[in-house]
Formats: sequence, structure tokens, C-alpha cells
Amino acid sequence: MVKRRPRSYHYNVYVVELSDAVWNVAKFREANPGHVLGKPFVYVGMTGLDPDTRLDRHMAGVQSNRFVREFGLRLVPKLYEVYNPMPYDGARDMEVELAIGLREQGFGVWQA
Repeated sequence: MVKRRPRSYHYNVYVVELSDAVWNVAKFREANPGHVLGKPFVYVGMTGLDPDTRLDRHMAGVQSNRFVREFGLRLVPKLYEVYNPMPYDGARDMEVELAIGLREQGFGVWQA
């Protein structure tokens, strides 16, 4: 029997700050009825790539989210670095939990 070495964790959650203009999109407003004036607008995602590389791919239109492609400004590492890297299941769950937590703080959040 051959023992396999466990794969290193390489999945990441990430947060992209979105421009204020995203608030003009009805679908985004409807998803964020609890947004607190002055709090940032963000996109929360997960990836098997480095977050910088993933943001570049969004901006280039490769498997991109509309809100990131049209309104993305920059990554916000202070909101996610503490969690990375992690296994796939952990990243999948953390993406949802992070989005919920930011929404509870009044952020405008898109998480797909």
C-alpha cells in the first residue's frame, strides 16, 4: 500500500473593494437592504489561485463576476489574510461566513 502525502492547503478567500457606483445597480441594492451609509462595498470570493492573480483574471474577463469587472478597485487583504490558505471545503464555507459577517457589519456585499 502506497501512502499519499497530504496536499498542502492552497485555497483562499478574498475580498475586493468595489466603487461606490455599484450602488446604482438595482440588483446589488436589493441584495444589501442593511447597508450602512459610509461602509464599503465589496465582493467576497474563493479561489485556488493567489488572490492577486484571481483579481487580475476577473478584471480581464476570465471567469469574472460582473461587479468585480465593472466596479472592482483593489483587494482588501486585512479582511481575509488571516484565513488563508485552507482546504477547499474550508474556503467554500469561509466565503459564505465572511460575506455574512461583513453584511452584519453594514458592508454592501456581493458573494456568488
